[in-house]
Amino acid sequence: MLVGAVFLWLLVNGAFYYMSRVRPGAFDQRYARHILIGGGIVLPVVVLTVLLVWGLSMLPDPRRPGDGLVVRVTGEQWWWRVEYWPEGADAPVLTANEIRLPVGQRTEIHLTSDKVIHSFWIPALGGKMDMFPGRETMISLLPERPGTYRGQCAEFCGASHAWMAFAAVAMEPADFDRWLASEAADAVPPSTDAAARGARLFRSEGCGACHAVRGTENVGQVGPDLTHVGSRQTLGAGRLKVTIDDLSIWISHTDVLKPEVKMPTYDLEPDQLSDLAAYLEGLK
Repeated sequence: MLVGAVFLWLLVNGAFYYMSRVRPGAFDQRYARHILIGGGIVLPVVVLTVLLVWGLSMLPDPRRPGDGLVVRVTGEQWWWRVEYWPEGADAPVLTANEIRLPVGQRTEIHLTSDKVIHSFWIPALGGKMDMFPGRETMISLLPERPGTYRGQCAEFCGASHAWMAFAAVAMEPADFDRWLASEAADAVPPSTDAAARGARLFRSEGCGACHAVRGTENVGQVGPDLTHVGSRQTLGAGRLKVTIDDLSIWISHTDVLKPEVKMPTYDLEPDQLSDLAAYLEGLK
């Protein structure tokens, strides 16, 4: 598409230059007719037809069956619930706000939504696919090289639509298998005194009523699974980085950072915020 656009741009501007600088003045009627018909009708029809045929030839690709791995993504308000279903698996591997895919393998991504219409879009990897409450749609993606790409909700879904993004990470198959095995494991225990205090605070403040941390008594399903939140690239569906400072800011200013989000803002002392953030950051 870029080559076609550049070609047309050079042709049109070259024609302007030729007629205004190289050969200014009047043209005879026959010559002008050839320019109008050839440049104004024949050439655009040929170029656009080639581009149209090329574009249509790619349309079946996002509908092709995958190579075994299925990823189920649910659009929430305003974050992404992600479930990995390896071939033959009895239960999913749960995560949130991040999609990881093996390079060279076509992955089926099954899409649905909780309450409103969303649209799943990773521009560098494929087209958009809408997500509807009560209905499942499917798109399959085939990453060709490793890298991290930005994904975004492409359908206005409410007050925090602009802050509903995610990282799409394409990985070599061996690296992906290791990551998925690590993601399926239970949460690591707190490794510092601050993280241990944060874990106790996580329980006492009732965070486990909405969030799950596998391997602990926290089994909430309302919000994102936090079992390995410390290993993710972003926090709050692309809103912040996963650092102790940003985690503290998120917990204490949730409603400001993400208008109308369901998670309440917590009014904690600075040392409590730091301890809770240390616990979450340590969930690798």
